[in-house]
Amino acid sequence: MGAARVTPQQAQPAASVSGPRRASLLVTRLDPWSVMKTAFMLAVSFAIVLVVAIAVLWFVLQVTGVFDSIIRTVDELTGTGTTTVDVGSLISFGRVMGGALVIAGVEVILVSALATLFAFLYNLSVGITGGLQVTLSEDS
Repeated sequence: MGAARVTPQQAQPAASVSGPRRASLLVTRLDPWSVMKTAFMLAVSFAIVLVVAIAVLWFVLQVTGVFDSIIRTVDELTGTGTTTVDVGSLISFGRVMGGALVIAGVEVILVSALATLFAFLYNLSVGITGGLQVTLSEDS
């Protein structure tokens, strides 16, 4: 079972064509299971990139002293003894990466579910629209 079912719309005979061969096809059905698997794998790869990018950004901000500057500014504004919020613990590596992992997990679930839903909706709309026309050709 493939990801898409295509039906030939019009084909040109190979003998009468001097240039590259072309074939026009209609995508009449998307397999929701294949769409879900593909969307899941793409979403997982994006989630990995997101988590690594946030980790690199956190390390860059830590090395450049941005977090220390933020903590000093908050302490100066609120007074050291009066604040009940520890800004340093809010922007700690563990808390930031935990938030990034939660966001990445939600992204994987939402992208997989929405792609599958859109595959179902596409299959329903093909009866009205006739499908998506794709033209394939050879490189000359």
